[in-house]
Amino acid sequence: MKTTPFTKYHIGNGARMAEFAGYNMPIEFTGINDEHLCVRERAGVFDVSHMGEIWVRGAGAEDFLQRVTTNDVSKLRDGGAQYSALPNADGGLVDDILVYKFADDAFLLVVNASNIAKDWAHLNSFDHPECTLYNASDEMCQLAVQGPRAMEIVQKICTVPVVELPYYTFIETEVAGIADAILSATGYTGSGGCEIYVRNEDADRLWEALWAVGKEAGLQNIGLGARDTLRLEKGFCLYGNDLDDATTPLEAGLGWITKFTKDFVGKDILERQKADGPKRKLVGFKMLERGIPRHGYDIVSEGKVIGTVTSGTMSPVLKEGIGMGYVASEYAAVGTPVAISIRDKAIPAAVVKLPFV
Repeated sequence: MKTTPFTKYHIGNGARMAEFAGYNMPIEFTGINDEHLCVRERAGVFDVSHMGEIWVRGAGAEDFLQRVTTNDVSKLRDGGAQYSALPNADGGLVDDILVYKFADDAFLLVVNASNIAKDWAHLNSFDHPECTLYNASDEMCQLAVQGPRAMEIVQKICTVPVVELPYYTFIETEVAGIADAILSATGYTGSGGCEIYVRNEDADRLWEALWAVGKEAGLQNIGLGARDTLRLEKGFCLYGNDLDDATTPLEAGLGWITKFTKDFVGKDILERQKADGPKRKLVGFKMLERGIPRHGYDIVSEGKVIGTVTSGTMSPVLKEGIGMGYVASEYAAVGTPVAISIRDKAIPAAVVKLPFV
């Protein structure tokens, strides 16, 4: 298994470690519920160095990205970030990604850890004579500091004001004495905060500086377990659970990042699906009786299977079972009664509007 520059700290802090996307990653430290509530109420730090980073540089960078992503890259200004996706020829999702614009000829793609090799191969399958691609995934590390006190903490190791950094923007600045760090505000928890990217060789300096100022504000280590429950409460999709190569952005409720004003891979198929309406849709649901929905459970109505749970948990904030899943479109309206098949018993649930909290 691969390790991140922060792995030694996780082990030293007693994390329960497990393999994730080929990396030895911390799943939990003090417990998922405790870590979850810490992020909602104070601040937590996540090691997300397993994520991939791919540079797209050159005069043709924007044109290339317009062709291979669903969102409209031309709308980005320098210092702006954009949620987007890489579609395949069938309209399915190769990956959901972030696009950071540094300049007209310089963009950084942040991709899911499990898809780095796949995304790299996919991007290189298209001609790109006027731009170059560079996979920097093994050279960069990333900490996400999330929660209502996150920016207060991070400000103490920055030389410029960052507390009011607008959502989905980033800056190149000095952080913890590291001159060329990238600090962004994209978030995956819905509780505010930022992400800090540095070179691997600067990892120790960042870690030590962050903890030197974070302890007094209640900063805690957070594992991937709470990262999953946090994103689910906010209705954020996880690739491999809620998104995959056979799922279109329109089915996944990602029409808002699918811009038909430009040409892109799979556009013709998605235009037809938009005109006809997708046959299935991703919905959020709450359990009406005690029960915890899990990935792969059947969603049923009157004894008939109408869909599948893609993500589910017991919400640490709501103390209720919540989940997301794909259902036949006629069952997708908010308020529709459904049931989740748990150990061969149909437990009542209802389709609800996202986010859950």
